Amino acid sequence: MIDQLLKYDTELFLFLNNLGSEPWDNLWLIITNKYTFIPFYAVLLFLLYKKYGLKSLLVFVVVVALMITFTDQITNVFKRGFQRPRPCGEANLIDQMRFIAVRCGKYGFFSGHSSNSMAAAVFAGLMLRAHYKNLIFILLFWSVVVAYSRIYVGVHYPLDIICGLTFGAISGFLFYKLGNYSLKRFIKV
Repeated sequence: MIDQLLKYDTELFLFLNNLGSEPWDNLWLIITNKYTFIPFYAVLLFLLYKKYGLKSLLVFVVVVALMITFTDQITNVFKRGFQRPRPCGEANLIDQMRFIAVRCGKYGFFSGHSSNSMAAAVFAGLMLRAHYKNLIFILLFWSVVVAYSRIYVGVHYPLDIICGLTFGAISGFLFYKLGNYSLKRFIKV
């Protein structure tokens, strides 16, 4: 059963990855770059500051740093534990796929980009939903686009992405709860 699932995952990867075309490659390389969205994160922090104040922003910065560290480290535990090679590291796939990423990496299950972006989207979307009710939908869409970029550039299978998004959503929700608890405990909101 696992072999069949991995076969379907590989087939879906090849289909999605081969939808790409050279004129779009640079856009997807920009989207997949982890530094591209620093201004976006800065805007989210500004919105949190605007709605909650400076003291609360300091709590949010600590909680977000813990959240990203948590999702990143758990992702690494899974990668080392499962040791599933990335598609770009599979010799039998390299001739069938488009690999345009800067580097390949060794293991891919599950995607750190997907888990981090989804955790940030859920956390910020839930913290700001009372003030910007549709923001969460924009953030979730952004997270899915970032996740898809990992398939486009050839470094993750769809199952890596789905598991990363799921783990990120759960983490974002748990750290949203931690953020609310911390605000009540330390800021007395």
